Amino acid sequence: RRAPHAFGRSLPLERDRDADLPEVVQWEGRFITAKTRGRWEYVGRARGIRAAAIIALDRDPDGTRHVILVSQYRVPLGRFSLEIPAGLVGDDAGGEGEDALTAAARELEEETGYRAGNLEVLGEFYSSPGMVSEAFTLLKATALEQVGEGGGTEGENILVHRVALHDLKRFVAEWRRAGHAVDVRIAMLLTADFLGED
Repeated sequence: RRAPHAFGRSLPLERDRDADLPEVVQWEGRFITAKTRGRWEYVGRARGIRAAAIIALDRDPDGTRHVILVSQYRVPLGRFSLEIPAGLVGDDAGGEGEDALTAAARELEEETGYRAGNLEVLGEFYSSPGMVSEAFTLLKATALEQVGEGGGTEGENILVHRVALHDLKRFVAEWRRAGHAVDVRIAMLLTADFLGED
């Protein structure tokens, strides 16, 4: 196999020497599984659970574009985290066949109170491939209609932030200065080319 290269040449792809060793489950909980394969240690989602993350874009009548963000306390970080809306796919009993579009629509409304008129799949991405095998489906939500307050399900205590894109850099900097965490997916929003137009 060969991979494309920025300078027009293709480079050979070489698998890791432990790639064909057996995967060993060291511990499994309700939502995550700790595994080893040779010298590698990593974590994956239990029971084939997947995730969906949503870039939700709203527009004022004057054309000003906004992104809908959420924040909540994250126990593994020990602090509040600024994030794009996201949630698990197929994590409820009987929901094993749920698709990412259905889950994204549900999670967006639960967390933010917005319903999307359009949901577009942008692709599958990996957040930390050296340590976590989990992939998430990234979606763009537009034609938003506010139908509720959001806040998530009981106990999630999610806060909703509607931030003008032209003010996002300042908003994130102030959030960080306050000592809070910022999810890596927020970095995508700081790249104008990634967002494009509706």
